[in-house]
Amino acid sequence: MSQVRLSIFNSFLNPKLFTLFSASLPFPLSQMDVDEPVCLPRLSRVAVCGGTHGNELSGVYLVRELLKLQRRPSEDDDEEPTSLLTVLSNPRAVQQGRRYTDTDLNRCFTLATLNGPTSDSPPYEILRARELNAMLGPKGGPGAVDLVCDLHNTTANMGLCFIAYSDCDWICLHIFKYLQRQMPDVPMRFVHLGSSEKESYSLDSVGKHGFAMEIGPQPHGVVRSDIYGLMNAGVQHMLDWVRLFNSGAVFEGGFVDVFTLVKNIDYPRDEKTHNITAAVHSHLQDRDFCLLRPHDPLFQTFSGETLRYSGSEPLYAFFINEGSYYEKGIALSLARKRRLVIPAIRAQTEEEEQARGFTSEEEE
Repeated sequence: MSQVRLSIFNSFLNPKLFTLFSASLPFPLSQMDVDEPVCLPRLSRVAVCGGTHGNELSGVYLVRELLKLQRRPSEDDDEEPTSLLTVLSNPRAVQQGRRYTDTDLNRCFTLATLNGPTSDSPPYEILRARELNAMLGPKGGPGAVDLVCDLHNTTANMGLCFIAYSDCDWICLHIFKYLQRQMPDVPMRFVHLGSSEKESYSLDSVGKHGFAMEIGPQPHGVVRSDIYGLMNAGVQHMLDWVRLFNSGAVFEGGFVDVFTLVKNIDYPRDEKTHNITAAVHSHLQDRDFCLLRPHDPLFQTFSGETLRYSGSEPLYAFFINEGSYYEKGIALSLARKRRLVIPAIRAQTEEEEQARGFTSEEEE
């Protein structure tokens, strides 16, 4: 193997090193001959979670449907190599038809919140986060489930999005790429939040790999058949990919466009009352992932004045006018778009997994 090819292969084994290495090359990586796929551990335990926000109903009803299917006897149960956990994440909020009861459950999965001291009467969602961490984690530990897919709806016109903390998790990126191929007529984007493990705050961060599947537009407290159908198809394709991966299929490398969060923008507000004084401009409304350029219309005040984007660089707008973000002070989010190169991957064989385990024991 040539020195260049060996360097690239070694970089695949360290995703962050690979990202830096590929960015420094004077020619596209696709022009090189990289034969060896990256070998990754099989995904033996997968969790599909819905109802993390109790009023986002596509995930609630899909998890209930999956639970019904799991209760039915199946001839293939003995042959299924993957254990599927289906979880209704916030049953109390689902019962009340609210996003949450005391505090946002999907902000309760930082290591500090999961492991820190609690008050005499902690919020329900703090206790539930710890229960979920015990069930699916512990976060950051070797016993955590291999993959968490957390189902969400948005009022924004975002299509189907994967939202993840890492832009070099080959498992999540390949699942996304597979869904793009299986659902070519559905607008899909991969959103990268970019937080470290310590800072990651959502349920999907409990697994060894994880992402939120966010689909909209759908009003909160409502289930739309078209949005539910997209989510159902997305989850089934994700599970199909896991089965193929675990069976030894090789997934070719390629390119994935990633939108990395840069910042959030709040609504204009009155200095004294803090009430909002403008709405998202009609030029921007429902145009999620459009390129927002400097001086483009951004807000329209309630007195009729147009306020323009004052940023210095064009960025992509998403979560535009998301209903649940009014309380968080977010009118929209802005991201940079870039194209990532991802390597071919396959699951490790049993022999490779055993050898890897033996090597780990020797190192200890």
